[in-house]
Amino acid sequence: MDAGVSTKFASVPDEAAGWRLDRTLAVLIPTLSRERLKALISSGSVTRDETLVRDPAIKVKAGDAYVVTVPDPAPTHNAAQDIPLVIAFEDEHLIVVDKPAGLVVHPACGNLDGTLVNALLHHCRGSLSGIGGVERPGIVHRIDKDTSGLIVAAKTDRAHAGLAKQFADHSIDRRYKAIVSGRPRPAKGKVDAPLGRSPHDRKKMAIVRDGKRAVTHYDTIETLDGASLVECRLETGRTHQVRVHMASIGHSLLGDQFYGQPSREQRKLLASLGFERQALHAARLGFIHPVTSETMAFESSIPADMQDLFRRLLLG
Repeated sequence: MDAGVSTKFASVPDEAAGWRLDRTLAVLIPTLSRERLKALISSGSVTRDETLVRDPAIKVKAGDAYVVTVPDPAPTHNAAQDIPLVIAFEDEHLIVVDKPAGLVVHPACGNLDGTLVNALLHHCRGSLSGIGGVERPGIVHRIDKDTSGLIVAAKTDRAHAGLAKQFADHSIDRRYKAIVSGRPRPAKGKVDAPLGRSPHDRKKMAIVRDGKRAVTHYDTIETLDGASLVECRLETGRTHQVRVHMASIGHSLLGDQFYGQPSREQRKLLASLGFERQALHAARLGFIHPVTSETMAFESSIPADMQDLFRRLLLG
């Protein structure tokens, strides 16, 4: 075997006769996604009887023997950085991280390093099989920089595709704890309002007629002094969804400088605590493991800064 590549072999069983080549190989080589295999076939990395096969759609025959040459993942342009992480779960397919507030998920303009991706590249060094041929963690969802809590990332193509499908199907169980201003009436309800970029400020999201459907279910857990602790369950997962939806019904998140309008008393309290973020925590994450099909659910306790805010509001 050449350095920098691995070789995988696949023999077509009787029951797969007549299937497309890419579908067949995806079943026989489950560590590679169908999209990855399509790319490998098209690039000339698949042979049958020492003859290149470049058409992912050809129909296979029982007994056909294929050889797939898989290049080692290309290094990402992002740097691996030794940033401490709290790991809720990890196996060879995926990793669940309890992200602290202040940590950006993905490198972007203004945050080119020091992100969760940089931390995962260091933590998972040697165990990433490559997403789309690049050695990187598969980020299938994000939470805001100043939101704390649970986030899952894929380590393989197959896990990435499986998780992405569940997020697209809205079958992921995502629940947030938030401290909001006032007391929602009714105490339990649903906000069903489409979200898109604000026509007045492109940095903000807003409820817009032609936006993407967004649904948030909220439930008041405890009433506080001029505020409430609520649980928000996401039926969809849009950018800033909880923040915009709760603000739209008159109960913006405390500390939310984008969408909030705190009272004078609340501003004083937040300043005294040094609380400078939205009071939002991704407290529960549930999904079906994309490889083992196991039902998985993770819980994360409200972090210390939100606990301090909660206690002060509880005492009045």
